[in-house]
Amino acid sequence: MLTAHLLPLLALVGLVIADGIHVPLTRKSTLRKRDGTIDTARFAKARDLLRVKYGYKPPPSNSRKRAGQTVGVPIINSNVDSSYIGPISIGTPPQTFEVVLDTGSSDLWVASTNCRTCEGLTTFNPSQSSSIQQSQGTTGQQGITIEYGSGEVQGTLAQDTVSMGGFTVNPQTFLVAETISQGLLDGQTSGILGLAFQALASTQATPFWEALLNAGQFAQPEMSFFLTRFLGVDGATDSEPGGFLTLGGTNSSLFTGNIEFLNLTATDSISDATFWLLELSSVTVNGQSVSISTGAAAVSAIDTGTTLIGGPSDGVQAVWQAVPNSQALSGDMEGFFSFPCDTSVQVSLSFGGSSWPISTDDMNLGTVGDGTCVGGIFDLGLGSNISPGSGNPSWVVGDTFLKNVLSVFRASPLSVGFAQLSSAAGGSGTPSPGTGSATITGTGLPIPAGTGSSSSSGGSSPTTTPGTNAASPVSSLNLLGLSLSLVLSLASALCFVA
Repeated sequence: MLTAHLLPLLALVGLVIADGIHVPLTRKSTLRKRDGTIDTARFAKARDLLRVKYGYKPPPSNSRKRAGQTVGVPIINSNVDSSYIGPISIGTPPQTFEVVLDTGSSDLWVASTNCRTCEGLTTFNPSQSSSIQQSQGTTGQQGITIEYGSGEVQGTLAQDTVSMGGFTVNPQTFLVAETISQGLLDGQTSGILGLAFQALASTQATPFWEALLNAGQFAQPEMSFFLTRFLGVDGATDSEPGGFLTLGGTNSSLFTGNIEFLNLTATDSISDATFWLLELSSVTVNGQSVSISTGAAAVSAIDTGTTLIGGPSDGVQAVWQAVPNSQALSGDMEGFFSFPCDTSVQVSLSFGGSSWPISTDDMNLGTVGDGTCVGGIFDLGLGSNISPGSGNPSWVVGDTFLKNVLSVFRASPLSVGFAQLSSAAGGSGTPSPGTGSATITGTGLPIPAGTGSSSSSGGSSPTTTPGTNAASPVSSLNLLGLSLSLVLSLASALCFVA
């Protein structure tokens, strides 16, 4: 007979099971140096990678079946909001790796012990898996190359058991990487888990999430993201709590109000879909609408694997023309724009419904000296914009925007949804209806300031300085993770007893 001490925990177990189990993310890698100035080489690399990833030419300058479930996966915020990574396991017995969670690509690959350029990475050892098999796909064991803009990965296809958060695909086709371009991965990251559609996959494999969907393992045909913010937080390490990826549904404790779903553009079939594409309908800067091209010229990829927001030359210039004393940068930072650090840059985006505000902290990437800071929206095309109807997005909307909302990627009907973050997730503002003036408020967890204080960055956090307030939200997230672990352990024990 269960004691009274277990009853509150059992109630929590019931809540977690009913609402899904949610896995934390981790965020890695910083784009700022120790003195607070930005690392221009990293920004240039990120810019060029994104251009190639979405089909833009590099600039001619100096750059180059069972009951469905809902499972939450804790993720890692890597290198100060640079990327968000989560755990997967491969093989029998399982070997565990941290991989970038990328809705802007579709292939799964991990570095292998045979990799010649993977020093310092956690690698997959095919010889230690009793369940690995040669791919039966049309490509067989021929070499495969996947390009990621500033680099590429090469290897051979294999099939093995792949699991994440209790979900398993057996067999899952993936690339066993034998060569990885220098700098393509950082720190503990071992590969990339693509979460877009099969038509985009270089390996021609069904993406892991699609395989789970096809097998009826999802309670709902959805996956959702809550991403944390550590940009500009003094003392932030290369790995911090990154939020949650929820597979098979959403976590109702992380958002408030309704989820606004918008149908994907240019497709109504999962077999034809490539990226998660929406049309950007309007942009406001400091409460005023700016002129951007719409329709086919505003097709936007919603991409968790991209740190910033990239857009066409005319649209990006319109954004920064609305910011007093902003200037286009040159050299390694060509395509980026600077502005006075004491200027509050309030931007909101609409994709046909509500206008979603971006925290001023996310719009301020850090200082380049002399009281000027770099903005989080950059010119993706540098004057060589892809023509409408080409199939490539004009805008790539990454984590600069996605940290401010709960984002939901839904397979049926094909759509992307956004919702206001709850107070538990650090949210305190509400989206603006239509395209009117945006109310910018902090979206929680450590709210940064671009130059070391809220006043200097125009930050909207109700806190005074990041250094004095970062501990409280981080502790709250750690407590949430600890409570979740306790509940899951108790649930497992009860199942075992039963």
